Amino acid sequence: MSDSQDLSAFEPVIGLEVHIQLNTRSKAYSADPAGYGERPNSMVGPISLGHPGTLPVVNRAVVESAIRLGLACGCTLRERNEYARKNYFYADLPKGYQITQHTTPICTGGSIGLGAKHGGKRIALTRIHMEEDAGKSLHDLDPFHTLVDLNRAGVPLLEMVSEPEFTSGEEAYAYLTEVRRLVRYLDISDGNMEEGSLRCDVNISVRPKGQSAFGTKVEVKNLNSFRHVQKAIEYEFERQVTLIQSGGAVQQQTRTWDSVQGMTQVLRSKEEAHDYRYFPEPDLPPVYVGPGWIEQVRTQMPALPEARIERYTVDWGLSPYDASVLVEDKAMADYFEHLVALHNRPKACANVLNTQIRAYLNQNGVELSEYPVVPERLAALLECIESGSLSHSAAFQKILPLMESGQTAHPLSIAEAEGLLQDRDEDRLRPIVLEVLEAYPAKVEEYLGGKKGLLGLFMGEVMKRSGGKADPQLSSRLVQEALEAQRKS
Repeated sequence: MSDSQDLSAFEPVIGLEVHIQLNTRSKAYSADPAGYGERPNSMVGPISLGHPGTLPVVNRAVVESAIRLGLACGCTLRERNEYARKNYFYADLPKGYQITQHTTPICTGGSIGLGAKHGGKRIALTRIHMEEDAGKSLHDLDPFHTLVDLNRAGVPLLEMVSEPEFTSGEEAYAYLTEVRRLVRYLDISDGNMEEGSLRCDVNISVRPKGQSAFGTKVEVKNLNSFRHVQKAIEYEFERQVTLIQSGGAVQQQTRTWDSVQGMTQVLRSKEEAHDYRYFPEPDLPPVYVGPGWIEQVRTQMPALPEARIERYTVDWGLSPYDASVLVEDKAMADYFEHLVALHNRPKACANVLNTQIRAYLNQNGVELSEYPVVPERLAALLECIESGSLSHSAAFQKILPLMESGQTAHPLSIAEAEGLLQDRDEDRLRPIVLEVLEAYPAKVEEYLGGKKGLLGLFMGEVMKRSGGKADPQLSSRLVQEALEAQRKS
């Protein structure tokens, strides 16, 4: 392979095709159930299996999912949507064709942002169209036969095709992360690449920097993780540049990623490429998506990640980092907004979610839906800190773990039973303060002489002699008042 100096004279031109498996209860054109992980060939019926005389029917939820995604990406939505047959033979394609959209995709244009890390760059979309999935061929379970599971045949997909505007594998990774987050927010897909709910094909070519014409395109298929997409792009860029610089020519091919060897391998060449012989689907009439339907879907749309980040940073004063971490998961963002509605201290709410609660979820391997402390109870704990009844450390190191372990009493009641309530009684704290200053006369003189850092020593002693119960803010004020009184005496 070439070194980085050789690579620097070239640039990649990259486009992505993402297949998004929808989470509808039934399949795209039949009432057969759509799901994952069931017994092979148990979720099929005459329509899924392509029996003669059966007729498909459009699943309304599929169209509405496409509308939701199109609105979220700022696409133009097509009113008259026609269906087409994509013809090819394969063992896991029972009808011998897929029902898809060819010349009339439901969504055109639009874009997806890559986030602040990439300078706010947006990737333009070519189209989003509706289609159905094929089944699944299994080559590694039987040494002599290929096994076919048709449960996935007919499951609805949205195919999202980007313009060739990516310039690195890192940008592709960021794009896929945003697509996954978006479909989860819209509740149209779980976005689990491991289960095949999100699949990606990469189209990549290279050209000398400054050249406008594209090079010969190579397609890389069967990529099953974001990291593999990034690595495949990086490998193909280097492979193609090295081939050109050695006097060879890039061939138009379809390749696959071998994660074990860390390289792409040829699946088929241009001469073997499929001719899908598209023609209009004769069994499905066009579906009309009018303004009223679009507006109905729009009113049911949730607040999306980019809008939430803007609100959290502009209106609530969070850092871009805190905001981006919160919106990574819709459940976390919803919990955060619920918490802020109860305890109007967004920064304090963000801190506890991004630190204590996230740590609990990671340590216990659970989702936020399984977190045992509801927003109302967490807000009550934060109110105890705000009022000075509990110290920050006592609240999060002692009380919150007890609440997470199942204690249902009010945080104040738990704190009282555990002896953790902060002492805010000036009449009890003032003698402790005077006792500390009397114990350190030399340090008092040094403080009065200008060594202000000694305030920490006095505060530490007050906390120690109060058993850690003295309210820090009140104690600090009492210590400074007592020192000032000694200055004047």
